[in-house]
Amino acid sequence: MALKVLAGFHAVQARMRHAAHTIKELYIEAQRRDKRMTALVDQARAHQLTVNLVDKVHLDELAQGVKHQGVVARVQASELALDVDELLDELEDAGKTPLLLVLDGVTDPHNLGACLRTADAAGCHAVIAPKDRAVGLTAAVERVACGAAETVPYITVTNLARTLRKLKDRGVWLYGMADQATQQLYQVDAKGPMAWVMGAEGEGMRRLTREVCDELVAIPMLGSVESLNVSVASAICLYESVRQRQI
Repeated sequence: MALKVLAGFHAVQARMRHAAHTIKELYIEAQRRDKRMTALVDQARAHQLTVNLVDKVHLDELAQGVKHQGVVARVQASELALDVDELLDELEDAGKTPLLLVLDGVTDPHNLGACLRTADAAGCHAVIAPKDRAVGLTAAVERVACGAAETVPYITVTNLARTLRKLKDRGVWLYGMADQATQQLYQVDAKGPMAWVMGAEGEGMRRLTREVCDELVAIPMLGSVESLNVSVASAICLYESVRQRQI
């Protein structure tokens, strides 16, 4: 059974809340006895988890460079949807209208972590990304995501353009974000089955990704800044969907 590492309070506590049984090993810094650590230990013991007291050097080795705040766990991978068809079937069976976020080549772990966190907050059903030219679910990503990597499926695909066409075939409308688009974000109907498609940091969407989108839209930029960070842009778009779906 392959295990992965979670580091930091948010990531470990989120796993305890959602799937404590998947935590196989829990390590905390023996020297930390503050209220936050005490609360985590109490939470762990409530789930009948064994708490291993170790020194900071051992935690540093386990976390492999990720800031751990004195907490590291080795866990089983979460059982989230790993396939687009599986995800859409689940949503259809539950009577839910798909809201997806597609990231075309995001390589910065902090950006991906922030996108996952926003996706969770906005009720986004999955984040989809290519396997190549993109960051995976590293320990750094999971720490920034503050537990969202445990609740939002992160689906990686071999051919993003083909996957986008599959989404279209299943009735999902694709809105691609492009600075030069003439239509603004607030002019679109974001209530139906849809995906926001975001480009990579600095480069934007690849040509094939852009071409397969149903519509290209832009976020109004009224100041001197030409573009927004991909995680900020994702938050703006996802919450426009939230706003429209609550009207």
